[in-house]
Amino acid sequence: MTNGKFSLVVLLGIGLIGIGVSAFTVAETELAIKLRLGEVIRADYEPGLNWKIPAIHTIRKFPKRILTISDRPERVFTAENEALEVDFFVKWRIVDPVRFYTSTGGSAVIGDDRLSEIIKNAVVTEFGKRTVTEAISVGRAELMQDMLTTAAATAEDLGVELIDFRVKQVEFMEDVRTSVYQRMAAERKRIAAERRAEGRAVAEQKRASADRERTVILASAYRDGQKIRGEGDATAAATYANAYNKDPEFYAFYRSIDAYRKSMGKQGDLLVLDPDNDFFRYLNESDGGR
Repeated sequence: MTNGKFSLVVLLGIGLIGIGVSAFTVAETELAIKLRLGEVIRADYEPGLNWKIPAIHTIRKFPKRILTISDRPERVFTAENEALEVDFFVKWRIVDPVRFYTSTGGSAVIGDDRLSEIIKNAVVTEFGKRTVTEAISVGRAELMQDMLTTAAATAEDLGVELIDFRVKQVEFMEDVRTSVYQRMAAERKRIAAERRAEGRAVAEQKRASADRERTVILASAYRDGQKIRGEGDATAAATYANAYNKDPEFYAFYRSIDAYRKSMGKQGDLLVLDPDNDFFRYLNESDGGR
């Protein structure tokens, strides 16, 4: 190889190395900033091939995609001073790489730590404004929105945007869980006792009402029976009176025969009377001599 060809190869190699160290690419999922001696001079890179001056310019890249923070459950206190264990996660992304770099020095670890503290402060603040009932069930959606709003304002200083704030689970702390469950059980027992007492009271009212109606019905039936019996007795008396007026002798005979039947109609009956008693008048006259 001649000296000319060797020099050309060397120059070509140096050029390729220069191009390699001067070129850089920005992916669709990345944000990039260019630094000159630690100072940010450009942050508007589009995805694709870009250039820099080696040894003068430094390129820092940050994720453009949505990230998630899901730390261990946080202990908080409600407005009633009840301790709760809150498990949550937050969706976020970097929207201002320059501010994110100047706030964290470009360290993802520092950025996560500072953002986690902002989020935890929002959780503690918003749960501290609410009762247990509001935090657990009634105002869950409003609670998450308020936590997002509270944390978002501070997170903007880091150059990040909070997209979503979700509470996965809210539990009582282990040291108070048993007492809370006991209070809940006692409350349920109290409600059950009240319901049973109300049921017994309603049953007593219905029973008393039924007894009162029964008494009224029996009294009405007795009254109607007595009325009908009285009317029957009056009709019978009138009938007897009419019969007596038509034939007093036959009426007396009929009444005597009826008296015989009623007084001596059963087997084993014993009647001791004077044979000359007027009661046996028609028996003494039954010899057919008349």
